[in-house]
Amino acid sequence: MSRLDSFIARMQAQRDCLNFLKPRIDALPGPILEVGLGNGRTYDHLRDLFPGRDIYVFERKVAAHPDCIPPDDRLFVGEAREAIPKAAQQLGATAALIHTDLGTGDHEANMAMGKWLGPALDALAGPGGYVLANQPLDVARWRRQPEPPGVPQDRYFLYRVG
Repeated sequence: MSRLDSFIARMQAQRDCLNFLKPRIDALPGPILEVGLGNGRTYDHLRDLFPGRDIYVFERKVAAHPDCIPPDDRLFVGEAREAIPKAAQQLGATAALIHTDLGTGDHEANMAMGKWLGPALDALAGPGGYVLANQPLDVARWRRQPEPPGVPQDRYFLYRVG
């Protein structure tokens, strides 16, 4: 599979998972967290899916399309390893949905990041909420959920918070 095909498949899986979760998230209290703003496409999609909902975003350095930058009071800027614990102090474990799409093309580096990322995000995850990640995350109170229809196995990782 070419890198372009892989990217398209990942974006389709991401969109399909978010759309699948919408009715479940609508039934839950709490904010939505987007870990990794990038160009802002997913943030823009989340705003469409969840109008009026508080959406907080984490980004190392904001370089998104101007229409896809959250308000300053909904943006945590800096390295995720430092920004996530600061957000946890402010927000607590209240998130209905956490979406993370951090990482690089380096599988080993992504696996190493996942070892600290899951536990860090757990401090933000509300009971009964969902975590959607582009990599496996190992957190004791999270339960892996099956992929939504049409999403290939292990393309995206969906968890329910216990």
